[in-house]
Amino acid sequence: MRWKKARRSDNVVDQRGKSAGRGVKGLSLSAVAIIVVIGLLSGQDPMQIIGHVATQVMQQGGIQTAPKASHTTPPQDEQTEFVRAILGDTEDTWRTLFQQAGQRYSDPTLIVFTGSVRSACGSASSAVGPFYCPADQRVYLDLTFFKEMEQRFAATGEFAQAYVIAHEVGHHVQTLLGVTARVNAARQRGEVVTGDQGLLVRQELQADCLAGVWAHHAQQRHAWLEPGDLADALNAARAIGDDRLQQQAQGHVVPDSFTHGTSAQRERWFNRGYTQGTVNQCDTFTAQRL
Repeated sequence: MRWKKARRSDNVVDQRGKSAGRGVKGLSLSAVAIIVVIGLLSGQDPMQIIGHVATQVMQQGGIQTAPKASHTTPPQDEQTEFVRAILGDTEDTWRTLFQQAGQRYSDPTLIVFTGSVRSACGSASSAVGPFYCPADQRVYLDLTFFKEMEQRFAATGEFAQAYVIAHEVGHHVQTLLGVTARVNAARQRGEVVTGDQGLLVRQELQADCLAGVWAHHAQQRHAWLEPGDLADALNAARAIGDDRLQQQAQGHVVPDSFTHGTSAQRERWFNRGYTQGTVNQCDTFTAQRL
């Protein structure tokens, strides 16, 4: 992948070496840990639960945001240069697509951290993987996740890593479009949002599709993909499907606890976004077949 063609984003903040503290007023590390356990037992995405709690607190005026991001000296090492390039290109894509739709795109900030981090959705460790917090509209990424992708999931290649970033940015797009709020409202009404046809799966698959939309337009601009790059991204999508992860972890699959979609579904929706290149092809919420 010839990613050095891309413009570098100034919205990447290096917080490596800084310890995590309290992210939401009244939401301690122990409370976050309890939420994570509840999420794992119920099959729900812990970060989705924390994000929902943080959003409710913010609406009530009780949020204590994470430290203000400093943009003084963007990180310069090769790996963070890659992150800046991919984030910068997502900015270019979504600014254009939002403008074409008569809307304004606001850039998210991407926080690079190591070990643990404090967000407006609470404090989290690297174990949760990359995540997006709708309460502060930031993407959080421990760069060691890319090594874990290679070692644990056999997902290699720079375009596979770019897909991960673009997926989290896809959640930011959903927040701006009101999708995240609608899913949270359904949860608040007591609707069951997990399961292989649930809202969480549909939300995640839409983020995969939106990542594909970005990849479509980025390739049109740069022609930067090399042989095998697309296959790497599709393989990464397959590697983190609910069915594959559950099979690896417990030896059997429980569709009722799905939160992200199967390997085949994640691959299919990313590829749909990539081949079609339009947001209206990413309506997973009305799709009969996921």
